[in-house]
Amino acid sequence: MSRIGVTFRVRCDAESIEACAQAIAVEQSVEMPLGAIDDRYVLDTIVGRVEDIRDNADGTYRVRVSLATETTGFEAAQLINMIFGNSSIHEHVVLEDADFPQDVLDAFGGPNHGLEGLRARCGAAGRGLTCSALKPQGLPVEGLAKLAGRFALGGVDFIKDDHGLADQTYSRFAERIPACAEAVRRANAETGGHTRYVPSLTGHLDQLREQLRIARAEGIDTALIPPMVAGLPAFHAVVKEHPDFAFMAHPSMAGGGRIASPFLFGKLFRLLGADATIFVNYGGRFAYPKETCTALAQAALQPWDGIKPCVPVPAGGMTLDRVEEMLDFYGRDVMLLIGGALLETRERLTEETAAFMDKVVGYAA
Repeated sequence: MSRIGVTFRVRCDAESIEACAQAIAVEQSVEMPLGAIDDRYVLDTIVGRVEDIRDNADGTYRVRVSLATETTGFEAAQLINMIFGNSSIHEHVVLEDADFPQDVLDAFGGPNHGLEGLRARCGAAGRGLTCSALKPQGLPVEGLAKLAGRFALGGVDFIKDDHGLADQTYSRFAERIPACAEAVRRANAETGGHTRYVPSLTGHLDQLREQLRIARAEGIDTALIPPMVAGLPAFHAVVKEHPDFAFMAHPSMAGGGRIASPFLFGKLFRLLGADATIFVNYGGRFAYPKETCTALAQAALQPWDGIKPCVPVPAGGMTLDRVEEMLDFYGRDVMLLIGGALLETRERLTEETAAFMDKVVGYAA
């Protein structure tokens, strides 16, 4: 039977670390005293194993535990439950990483389209991708659709709903999506462009399915979901039910637990089907360290046994004057998301969006 290798960062003293590591292995597998188990299969296979302990020399240890893949049931909720369920309650334990065997990769499948699929959607071969956001919530449908059309006239690749847009009385989903999609279609017809409108999906699984039905009827092929808000199982379910769609993962609520960002955004979201993963860039209003951003982008893009690359999308207070800096830092395999800084230009929104595109396209020339 294959096993998942799970890496934790554990704050502990040297005298207690071996016992602490063993407690994590037991907690994440059978969750009971081993002395009460008399079944050899459970003891030999199901009980978690401590594979390695290394001192980080900063008061923490790197603990690697292996868990039987079969315990996950190859289902998204049980997967995260097994690798970090009860241990997430302990304040001294952080989930750093997990190495998944091929049967897990085959079961979950990863992105439907990935980096090159998103590039193909908007004719962006060989260059970075661009994205902006419809804001603020509170605007009526007509106001959001007007903004979508102006962004599309500027040629941006993707226009996503702000994740705060849902099904509020001032902007009903069933009215907003056709209006914004039509505005983008008209702009594309005028410019010959390939801008994609990306509605934000929220709610329980049945609501997500109904929203996708509405989006599909408008010719939309890309959607935004916050996996930690909608739920990892719901996210994975709609990804697999709609193989022709691409999905962007939004980071809302993803900072609520002790899971290392490169693993969560770059690896777990990718495994469950994110074609693009939005995260907070260094130097923005959330200010991840550069090292975290690098590790996250690498996790999203690195070769992974048949799993398509997921596009890293640095965001959060980005401005036009940082475009070249970000492309120097991330390279061309990236999607740059600039929202508020473009909206702030008001009557020059289309012109400034075009300038954003010129900077990205010109960088690749």
